[in-house]
Amino acid sequence: MRVFYGFERTDAIRRPVVTIGSYDGVHRGHRTILARINALAAERGGESVVVTFHPHPRTIVGGEPVMLLSTLPEKLSLLESVGVGATVVVPFDKAFSRRSPRDFVCNDLVGKLHMDALLVGYNHHLGHNKEGDYDSLSALSAECGFALERMPCQQVGESKVSSTAIRRMILSGDVYRAADYLDAPYFICARLEGDGALSGVEPVKLLPPAGEYPVFCRPKEFSEAGFAARLAVSADRRLRLDRTDGVPASTAVAIEFR
Repeated sequence: MRVFYGFERTDAIRRPVVTIGSYDGVHRGHRTILARINALAAERGGESVVVTFHPHPRTIVGGEPVMLLSTLPEKLSLLESVGVGATVVVPFDKAFSRRSPRDFVCNDLVGKLHMDALLVGYNHHLGHNKEGDYDSLSALSAECGFALERMPCQQVGESKVSSTAIRRMILSGDVYRAADYLDAPYFICARLEGDGALSGVEPVKLLPPAGEYPVFCRPKEFSEAGFAARLAVSADRRLRLDRTDGVPASTAVAIEFR
């Protein structure tokens, strides 16, 4: 997967079939959209493209850091794993938050990215004060000449799938149930030290409450190799495994709650 920071050089992307959003966690609902843009890109002879934002927009608009299901490197890895062709990471700041939907769509998505088609979720809004709803995007699609498609709401049982709902589960300690909504185990990327301590976890990464959790430690250099362990989470965000199984110190690992 190719990664672009901003819209410079994105004209190298062939007939972009685009979806826009934070894509925090790349959950089950996201994956349905991503599967559709991959299929639509193949149908239209183009490439699937995710346009995402960094930092999380609510950090800027709300004025408080948002604890994330997936850090930017984790998100990029997840997007690549589901077959996305390219991701454009857009720097999100106060000035960007004031831009109108028309400005962003016409000048960036059409003018610079040359978007061929746009796929949005059932409740997607964009632009200043979330003014860009499906009706306004429909008008822009007719004016600017890109195809537009909307996905239905995704549910697990009677519950809607959303990053916000998954964050609540993890904060309440229901981290294993979150896997049903993520369509994969929740995980933390870190470095495993010789004494079992985990270092390098980004401050914005969402952790479950203090306690002990059964986990699976997977060295990132290997696809499925790893070992079962217990993870201790302290109230001050210190993390420690009860075993290392001889993994060399400072090895990059993924800690999966499964």
